[in-house]
Amino acid sequence: MSHVESEIPTPPQRMPKWVPRAIVLFWIGFLATLVTREIFKQLSNFFILLLISLFLALAIEPAVNRLAARGWSRGSATGLMLVSVFVAVISFSAAIGTLVATQAQDLLDNRDQYVTETVDFINDTFGTEISAQSWIDTIGDPDGSVQNFFSSQQDRVVGLSLGALSGLLQVLSITLFAFYLISDGPRLRRAICGRLSADKQKVVLAVWNLAIQKTGGYIYSRALLALVSAFFHWIAFQAIGTPAPVALAVWVGLISQFLPVVGTYLAGVLPILLAFLDSPVKALIVIVFIAVYQQLENFLLAPRITAKTLELHAAVAFGAAIAGGAVLGPIGAVLALPFAAMVQGIVGNWGNRFEIIDNPLVASKSPKRPSSRKL
Repeated sequence: MSHVESEIPTPPQRMPKWVPRAIVLFWIGFLATLVTREIFKQLSNFFILLLISLFLALAIEPAVNRLAARGWSRGSATGLMLVSVFVAVISFSAAIGTLVATQAQDLLDNRDQYVTETVDFINDTFGTEISAQSWIDTIGDPDGSVQNFFSSQQDRVVGLSLGALSGLLQVLSITLFAFYLISDGPRLRRAICGRLSADKQKVVLAVWNLAIQKTGGYIYSRALLALVSAFFHWIAFQAIGTPAPVALAVWVGLISQFLPVVGTYLAGVLPILLAFLDSPVKALIVIVFIAVYQQLENFLLAPRITAKTLELHAAVAFGAAIAGGAVLGPIGAVLALPFAAMVQGIVGNWGNRFEIIDNPLVASKSPKRPSSRKL
């Protein structure tokens, strides 16, 4: 009897009711993730434009608020500031583009003279016996690598023109978004705060106000340093005799201030190169002046100008630029600086502060060594 009972098959267990539901939810979540990822990929440029517009709005809003306090409408004040920024950017780009095109044309027209002078300078300085004519023949060879390079670049003219048009449309889009963010700023803040309790409204408005102050303060301090740098470099370039001293001075001022750490070196390449084409001695003078001015700015000008705004530590600025560049490319490297300034300002004003205990590890100055002289 027991043997017969043991041969009776066990009925199969039924699948739990939650398993089909879990499978359906899994596939729904998987498909939703793919769709969201594709949408975000397609709209990534749009989100970048919004991000740039937001930082531009934060930087300009302090000036708009000052004009509004003097009786200006927010729309008129915002339009004035954005038009000023737009005209400045277009003028700067046109000046640098004209300078580069003019110097490139001059280099092509007088290439034999420049090659001869450069080779003679190298031979006289280092005692070499390089033939200038061989280099001239190599550069002028129709089938050579130099001419092939220039021929290949001519095919990219149409692509560069379309890229410039696309860039102009993006600039106009950023300007339009920034205009609405600034002019309708109070309305936007009311719409957000209308969904929050009174305590949360205070926190949101405090953070928003701090972001405006710190971002605007950082941008204005950088702009003032760029203006001072451009002024002194203009005087130096004018005295040295470099081509287009005004355009080069503005180039050095802007690039050196808004690109952290390496901005000074990148900004100095163009004036040094153009001065070298005229005279190696002039190029050496330009190098010396840029190095000396950078030290004066770091130890004399920058601490006084940024004392009332916000100064980023060099390591923080460099790290922020690397992180921003890794995420958004060159635009991210530039936007990372005001973002880091804003975050540093918010973190610095958040929470409690306590007195630092006395310890050599937190000493602000190195302890003085006792004198070994005996009386």
